[in-house]
Amino acid sequence: MTDKSADTAAETPLFAPPTMAEQERMVEAMLFASADPLTVQALAARMPHGCDPAEALAALRRHYAGRGVHLVRINDGWAFRSAPDLGYLMHHETVEMRKLSRAAIETLAIIAYHQPVTRAEIEEIRGVAVSRGTIEQLLDLDWIRFGRRRLTPGRPVTFVVTDGFLDHFGLESARDLPGLKDLRAAGLLDNRPAPGFGQDAEDEDTPRPGQSELFED
Repeated sequence: MTDKSADTAAETPLFAPPTMAEQERMVEAMLFASADPLTVQALAARMPHGCDPAEALAALRRHYAGRGVHLVRINDGWAFRSAPDLGYLMHHETVEMRKLSRAAIETLAIIAYHQPVTRAEIEEIRGVAVSRGTIEQLLDLDWIRFGRRRLTPGRPVTFVVTDGFLDHFGLESARDLPGLKDLRAAGLLDNRPAPGFGQDAEDEDTPRPGQSELFED
């Protein structure tokens, strides 16, 4: 005689995973409480076994579409951000950052478009030396970080942009940066001199004839 009750008990899991509605609430709570974007892996590590944070994120993104708060992707992470068209309402709540120098803006743009890039390569592209203060300023802003060292003599360190940079400018990834044609059409990028032009310069803030003016003002 077969014990059907035993078979049924064996097929029933001891701990059923939370419903999708419960998983959405978990993900929603973690994203609201986190100061930094969270990856799917980070969410999964905090949730009960059997949960699907990726599906919960997709559902939440649809739920918040068109609302005052959006669920946005920042590189590999996810975070809640105010709707871009409502930014004017938070104007008095934001901290105005001091304007970056011309050298810092050009250096940041070169890193964003050519990452990973070494300091020597930045100087070759700009046609002028880059001071230590410019690099340190961008590092302090958490807009750039150190990348992997090049497998070349001297093992020079490279620089790449951070998730903080992408978040500040509303970019999902560095691939969303405007193209060079778009920048030239907008008047934000002049024709660049050939690499190595005028490398004997020492003053980084003294522009050279034909030097690029990336994102000026």
